[in-house]
Amino acid sequence: MKIKVGFGFDVHQLKENHPFILGGEKIDHHAGAFGHSDADVLVHAICDAILGAANLEDIGYHFPNTDAKWKGISSLILLEECIKLLKNKGWELSNIDAMLCLEAPKIKPYIPAMKAHISNASGLDVEDISIKATTNETMGFIGRKEGVVAYAVCLIQKL
Repeated sequence: MKIKVGFGFDVHQLKENHPFILGGEKIDHHAGAFGHSDADVLVHAICDAILGAANLEDIGYHFPNTDAKWKGISSLILLEECIKLLKNKGWELSNIDAMLCLEAPKIKPYIPAMKAHISNASGLDVEDISIKATTNETMGFIGRKEGVVAYAVCLIQKL
């Protein structure tokens, strides 16, 4: 069996009175991630991990922020498109392990819903999706609550 590992990273600025979407779930918070699509850093990092594992460039290559087609789009749709690209190249996704880094809010209550959204978009079982969170111990732009970061790794295997 041939397998590959992919790594993804994303970062977005937080803005007051802006929707905060993580893993396809609307998070109750006074500020949200700002970007061209829905700015879902978690799903963006997952997309980049998948694309990287299959040597398919990156999320900006396939869904550029200069293309109005992707303005405001749900990142779960981008994830579905990444899965299609992966399958077209003869690979399937085996698992996802992701980490969010933000000071607030606490996201533990949202993790089951995020896993369900990602499962629906990726075709993975929820048991094959890990989402964790940490803070930046009040240091840097994350510590000042100016932004949010996500990291993701995935394993793919040849069909």
